Amino acid sequence: MVKAGGKARTQSTDLALALYQELRSRGASSFDAVVSDMALGPEERERCRNELLDLGLIVHTGTAHDNQLALASGKRAESDTDAVAVIDPEIALLRLLEKERLRLREHLHQADEAYSTLETLAGSFLRAGSLVGSEVEVEVLTDYRRIQQVLEDITDVIQHDLASMHPSALQREVPERPLSRDRRQIANGVRVRTIFNQRFASVPDMAEHFRQKVELGVELRLSPVVPMNMIIADHQFAVLPVDPEDSSAGAILARGPALVRSYLALYEHCWHTAVPFGEQLAPERGGDGLSEQQRAALRMLASGMKDEKIARSLGVSLRTVSRLLSELMQELGASSRFEAGVRATRLGWLD
Repeated sequence: MVKAGGKARTQSTDLALALYQELRSRGASSFDAVVSDMALGPEERERCRNELLDLGLIVHTGTAHDNQLALASGKRAESDTDAVAVIDPEIALLRLLEKERLRLREHLHQADEAYSTLETLAGSFLRAGSLVGSEVEVEVLTDYRRIQQVLEDITDVIQHDLASMHPSALQREVPERPLSRDRRQIANGVRVRTIFNQRFASVPDMAEHFRQKVELGVELRLSPVVPMNMIIADHQFAVLPVDPEDSSAGAILARGPALVRSYLALYEHCWHTAVPFGEQLAPERGGDGLSEQQRAALRMLASGMKDEKIARSLGVSLRTVSRLLSELMQELGASSRFEAGVRATRLGWLD
């Protein structure tokens, strides 16, 4: 079945063809005279005239006859009359083909210029996606907006896995932004994992944020100790803090599997020791009556870590750290922190 629009176009073309044949039989003649003899209306006249001019089958002829340069540029000379000259179909076709060839050549030239510009601008940035073997690139990011842009860029190119850990709350970022990134990743088939400090599960706003992430399909786990902020994408990119103790110092963007796989090993260790969100988080008591948080504090104490750093790692206050360490010293029967570390090692509490 022929649609109404297609039928109208066919009729218009047939009418233009009939007009062309009549003009050709008369040679150079008045266009309006032929239109009048064919009893064409104003709309039909304009439609046929424009179609024949666009196809190059007729040209104006008068005191200022159009030349080939004028036709090629699409600028027709002003004529004193409505007389037209008829062009042979073969000539008109060759002219159309030449015009199209010139147009395509110009488009190819523009495309070549655009490609060269993109290739120059992209440069080292595109190389990040093709790093192999031992190739490694490191970029220090000090501007917060630049860090956020890097996260958005990674979101756009990641294909397989995204792993992150966060020792503190996402204070500067609107909650909907990470949720939007998660939504895009999961929709694209990316596995998204994240680790947060378990103390945030008791904060209503954060607990709701965790619930929303899990509903989207994020694998979320909680741990009493989260060592640093870390984001790893496709074993290819890693975003880490310049100084784990000072989040305002900026971030490091590392590219290349040779370096990223080391951070991934640390992440996997933290992942397997963390607890899935939603499971019972009651303190796990060891054979000597220590909770998991106390064990973590004891390990950091034995390593010589200062109270401030222990507090940051555990996500608790200095007062809580002092209380934990006092409890540990009492449990171990130690009179000093050094003695507590030595006794804990001898008893195998740090294994």
